[in-house]
Amino acid sequence: MPQSTPDTRIHFALHPDHPPAVTATVTGPRSTEAQVTLAARGFRHTDVGSMVLARIDREEPYYTQQAAQDLQRDYDVSIEPALQEEIDTEWTWGNHPMTHLTREEIRQVSATAQQIHDDIAAGRLKIHLHAHDGWTTVAVGTYTDGHSVHLHGEDHLRQFALVYDDEAEAVAEFHRLHSVAVRPGPAPATDTELAAAAAAHTPPTPHRAPADHDSQATVREAPPAAGVHTADPRVGEALLDSFFEDNADWWKVRTWSDETTVACHESLAMRVEFDHEARHRRDVAWTVAVYDSPVGERLWHATASATTPIDLVQTLLDSLTSNEPRWGPPPTGGALRPIDATRTLLEARWTQTSSPRYVAWQAPDASSSLHLNTYAADNPASQLPTWSVIGGTDPNRPDWAIDLSAAVTPDILANLTDHLAACAPPAPRRTGTPSLPATPTATTPTRPRRH
Repeated sequence: MPQSTPDTRIHFALHPDHPPAVTATVTGPRSTEAQVTLAARGFRHTDVGSMVLARIDREEPYYTQQAAQDLQRDYDVSIEPALQEEIDTEWTWGNHPMTHLTREEIRQVSATAQQIHDDIAAGRLKIHLHAHDGWTTVAVGTYTDGHSVHLHGEDHLRQFALVYDDEAEAVAEFHRLHSVAVRPGPAPATDTELAAAAAAHTPPTPHRAPADHDSQATVREAPPAAGVHTADPRVGEALLDSFFEDNADWWKVRTWSDETTVACHESLAMRVEFDHEARHRRDVAWTVAVYDSPVGERLWHATASATTPIDLVQTLLDSLTSNEPRWGPPPTGGALRPIDATRTLLEARWTQTSSPRYVAWQAPDASSSLHLNTYAADNPASQLPTWSVIGGTDPNRPDWAIDLSAAVTPDILANLTDHLAACAPPAPRRTGTPSLPATPTATTPTRPRRH
């Protein structure tokens, strides 16, 4: 066994762009030797010299702790405080379908699923066909050593269903079991697999740590009059903590899943849900719902994607806490008129265009736009968002989005548009027109939740 060398150091930290993936930075004369050991534990090299552990079961902190305990006998090992907090946090799969399993047994199931995923990624297991059996994805494949398998499930639930010595028999049986549902090749990658691949191949970049308890006021400051920018996903948690501190009439409600925190107004007629796991532009991080009574019908709702600028989310939350009381069914003639919601945008020289299904207002610098879906406004049963505030130039692939239903309270949208008008830099009048979606598609589809 090699002797301990103080100047060979391994530092573990959460991946700044893709938590809970973990980065390992190795320095010292025996770096190559340490990297070989880390590679055997699932860490992969990046272009900048560090290594990344990215798994489909989100168990990176656990396996990092196992690696650190073994490596500290031969190397100087350190763990970032934020990662150590993740390691020390006890959590369970609140909606795991295998309810009869213990935590360790669930981890063993996930480890098998991870090994299957790694075998496919490394080319050790070739997938011939896949299908959907009505519940989940199934597949048939062959290992390089010659034996074939039927697989059942996705992501951290994928397991071996059957094992065959003959490839032709395995494929024929798969066709018999799944008939017309059979498709060639492997199934499309899931969101979880894509996220793990992105973490494994993205060099970690430094990021500003989220505001602590004593400095959260910086999150609440009004932004300067400049273009709206994408927010750091972790800042959302600081904003939620600040929201509870500033509004004693809102209660924090824990759910069965550690992924989500719910803020509930004391009237029981307003709820805000924050998804701690949302990270990408298509992930819904914030959901707001307002009801006419604690047991009444929902009046309106809104969602904001994970990459929505934090100052816009703050504006949405602040609008919920001002001008009370104003809840309940809207009065007669109280429908939200486009001219009322967009007056400040037009004054700020936003460009307005129309199509048979949409009306759009675009910022002078094209950094953001507001869209009114007239089809959704006339057909509430469609469940499509009526108002959408988006970032970027493509409404069908926005950098971020806030979607609001038809009956949204007028001052909610007015506050958002006032903020947008103040943030967009002034510019001369322009003849360019904002692009309009060809079909009434939702801009922020709900992210599939972890099982």
